[in-house]
Amino acid sequence: MKIGVLALQGAVAEHLRMLEEAGATAVPVKKAEELADLDGLVLPGGESTTISKLMHKYGFMDALREFGSAGKPIFGTCAGAILLAKQIQGQDECHLGLMDIKVERNAFGRQKESFEVTMPVAGVGADYPAVFIRAPYIVEVGENAEVLAKYDEKIVVARNGHYLAAAFHPELTEDARLHKYFLEMVKEYRS
Repeated sequence: MKIGVLALQGAVAEHLRMLEEAGATAVPVKKAEELADLDGLVLPGGESTTISKLMHKYGFMDALREFGSAGKPIFGTCAGAILLAKQIQGQDECHLGLMDIKVERNAFGRQKESFEVTMPVAGVGADYPAVFIRAPYIVEVGENAEVLAKYDEKIVVARNGHYLAAAFHPELTEDARLHKYFLEMVKEYRS
């Protein structure tokens, strides 16, 4: 199983390490044509506006939409969840608009309000460590999306078919279970 990590900005090396630990062959993706070889893709955390500008600059927008439309799984973490969302609170435009969720940017506060918690994530475990850094949260999910985790009554992990979004940074822990969950999604959509 070959999984790419969009390598324009953000926590790329950390996701590559976690995907390898979870059992995948993980590769950084710097050119849109590299998507063709992949079974799935991670959109990492970072700064969503910056990543979006780079995606436009390097021709990724249509390529990523086609990748998702072809049924290939995409996992967005933190900024990656914002990039996937069909709606962003307070904004008229979204980025990729692939996942039927509405997100609120920087919803848990600024950098200094960053925190770590242990919480249950459906299908993953009752004690998942989550690192929140300038994190968004999911305001609402569409009728075909399911909530996998909440923190402080806010949705922080959701799945919509072959799309997975986490408001936090699973790559900044030593726990590969959420990445393994994503790999199971990839297997499901490959068959």
